[in-house]
Amino acid sequence: MTSTNERRNYGFLNRNVWTWAIWDWGSAAFNAVVTTFVFSTYLTNPELFGPDANALLGWALAAAGILVALTAPAIGQWTDRSGRRNTSLTIATLGVVVIMALLFFVKPDGGGTHMWLGLILLSLGNIIFETGSVVYNSMVTDVSSPQTVGRVSGFGWGMGYVGGIVLLAILYVGFIAPDEGWFGVTSQDGQNVRISMIVAAIWFLVSALPLMIRGKDREPAGTQTQGIIEAYRQVIRSLVRFWRTDRSVVWFLISSAIYRDGLAGVFSFGGVLAAAAFGFEAGEVLIFGIAANIVAGVATIVFGRMDDKRGSRAVIVLSLTLMIIAGLVVFFFHAGINLGPIQLDSKTMFWVFGLILCIFVGPTQSASRTYLARIAPPREEGELFGLYATTGRAVSFLAPFMYATAITVAAKAMDEPKTEVAYYGILGILIVLIIGLLAFLPVRGQKLEK
Repeated sequence: MTSTNERRNYGFLNRNVWTWAIWDWGSAAFNAVVTTFVFSTYLTNPELFGPDANALLGWALAAAGILVALTAPAIGQWTDRSGRRNTSLTIATLGVVVIMALLFFVKPDGGGTHMWLGLILLSLGNIIFETGSVVYNSMVTDVSSPQTVGRVSGFGWGMGYVGGIVLLAILYVGFIAPDEGWFGVTSQDGQNVRISMIVAAIWFLVSALPLMIRGKDREPAGTQTQGIIEAYRQVIRSLVRFWRTDRSVVWFLISSAIYRDGLAGVFSFGGVLAAAAFGFEAGEVLIFGIAANIVAGVATIVFGRMDDKRGSRAVIVLSLTLMIIAGLVVFFFHAGINLGPIQLDSKTMFWVFGLILCIFVGPTQSASRTYLARIAPPREEGELFGLYATTGRAVSFLAPFMYATAITVAAKAMDEPKTEVAYYGILGILIVLIIGLLAFLPVRGQKLEK
């Protein structure tokens, strides 16, 4: 028999938690497949969609980010007061699934109508997915207790990472890598990527069904708002209230926005750095990406227990500190390590310390969600998570800007081609992480319930 204490410590994986976390598992179909590794790289291939596709994608996603920043707080506030969390998440999920399926029709055309179709669908998908994520993140308090929220949040993040790896592996083996994949699919007219979008849409839909079916709306709470203007008045009043009652909340929203953008930069530019600065071949970059997601996912689940025992603040400070140390090693020892018995060439060094960097990305993301869940007043979780999304979007340019700036300045200062100083990009990302950590230090830790 399992003791009472063991059930309390390990029994957080109940049916409700699994139902909630499986949505995260399925959502990786959009995060990992559509926006990161498969469709976005397909759409920005100059040989398929012309030389302007890459820049146009940046502008399209920037516009989508602005719309999310403008709408996320109001949507979160509306779902809190209407009680229609599950309804909102179901609509958003189905919207994303439809958009993913429609990506099948984006054929290579050298930069014409199909390219614009892809840009528009990808932007719409990002808007709907991000607004749905506001609702999903706020639901963590529905499936956890104050004693287990750290482990539950970490489990959800971990499921997202693992789900992405499993789906990426299936698509790579079945459609992307072989000359003729499953069911005779080839790369002609981008058929392998387009079929992958159908598979990814089905993956997300099937994974989200348990939560859409079993999830329930709440009873309406508070005064119902009339339109987006009134919703924003409520948001502004909430911000003023947070500032007056607990400025630590406002500091957390600001600091987390900064370091979360640094976390995004680690994954966004990790593969680019591996290839440009450390000589990784395309296949090695893919393997490194899979390994990075695996270690981040496992670490997120493991660190969830520390979150519940020591608090989210301790996890965030420890993770960011170790990431900065690992990043500095990558920067200063980019040519390799030659310290007596420790002999690592450049590529091996990046494998070791690059993966150490990635280990702490998931725990920091999860602990940030847990911290917010713990401080959110009852019935206001959605609104606070909406503000969380908005502040993150407001500074989402920081990591890309600092990455590019560091390389450009280094090239001019050292009178070297940018390809020779590509490793300076990691320094730009580290600056963002350091600023985020310093801004986070004044944030108070939350009292844990026993």
